[in-house]
Amino acid sequence: MPAPLALLAGPLMDVAGKLIDKLFQTDEEKAEARVRLLKAEQAGELEELRLAMGAILADAQSGDPWTSRARPTFLYVMYAVIGLCFAGGIVGIWWPGQVTAAAENIANLLAAIPESLWWLFGAGYLGYTGARSFDKWRGGGR
Repeated sequence: MPAPLALLAGPLMDVAGKLIDKLFQTDEEKAEARVRLLKAEQAGELEELRLAMGAILADAQSGDPWTSRARPTFLYVMYAVIGLCFAGGIVGIWWPGQVTAAAENIANLLAAIPESLWWLFGAGYLGYTGARSFDKWRGGGR
């Protein structure tokens, strides 16, 4: 039997379900119409997913080095920033006053970055590493 209408996504599906109840007489006709409606909805969602994945794959396979490497480059920049912070800590052994002033300046600069940008970085980092891990698990990784 088809899934209950409550599980179908979107207000359009609710309206369509009500129309099915009014237009079809027997339970068999209603069930068949709901199955067709559910299949049409799933086909639309799968098509949207296919289009989105096609755009992502096109970016990844692009000959333009910036387009194909933008996300990893962003991560490399962040690694460099973290590495420079550690280097500054070591340099502080010999020049503590200057490193303290530099650290305060860096802290002020980092505090000026909006919180939403930090969330974007976190989402991008997790999304990229999760997608790469899945790709490698699936056997498509390089």
